Amino acid sequence: MSTQDITDAVSRAIEEAPPRNFRETVDLAINLRDLDLDDPSNRIDQSIVLPRGTGRDTQIVVFAEGETALRAEDTADRVFSSDDLDELADDQDEARDLANETDFFIAETSMMQAIGRDLGTVLGPRGKMPTPLQPDDDVVETVDRMRDSIQLRSRDRRTFHARVGAEDMDAEDIADNIDVIRRRLEANLEKGPQNIDSIYVKTTMGPAREVA
Repeated sequence: MSTQDITDAVSRAIEEAPPRNFRETVDLAINLRDLDLDDPSNRIDQSIVLPRGTGRDTQIVVFAEGETALRAEDTADRVFSSDDLDELADDQDEARDLANETDFFIAETSMMQAIGRDLGTVLGPRGKMPTPLQPDDDVVETVDRMRDSIQLRSRDRRTFHARVGAEDMDAEDIADNIDVIRRRLEANLEKGPQNIDSIYVKTTMGPAREVA
């Protein structure tokens, strides 16, 4: 399937979607086949940087101390120190709210053990354990990269979804995002494209159009 074929499918999905009083996202529905997803090693769980961005605000929280925390304050949505983490661990309702509102967490490696201990039961089931920030990593660059990222996760389901843009983005840009996702899937599945049954694109409330 060519990029033009993908662009045409995206254009039809956006054009045929009934008008709504909110800005809809554009999503993929990915259907897998011939995979034993009861085996965790066969499941899809990847962070993918979309070349044209996600088309929406991505909420990012950083756990850090010192200079890294100061730099993160200029780019992340929220920054938590070790003391903040202790307070969060004592308020599980706030921790759950934070997990539900946040797309990605980033944490200095020195704080990962404490986060696992204090928040693992909240973040783990949601697939939101932090991305470790190594000592040589630039926190600003990491946050900026993750703002254009999505988490592609199948869990144990043959059908799963991924955000690829917003309805007011150019169809060509959304097609570029879809092409990156499709290629990553094919590269990581056991039988490559043979493990992909079909891929559909749709707006939040609109009809689905087949991509592959």
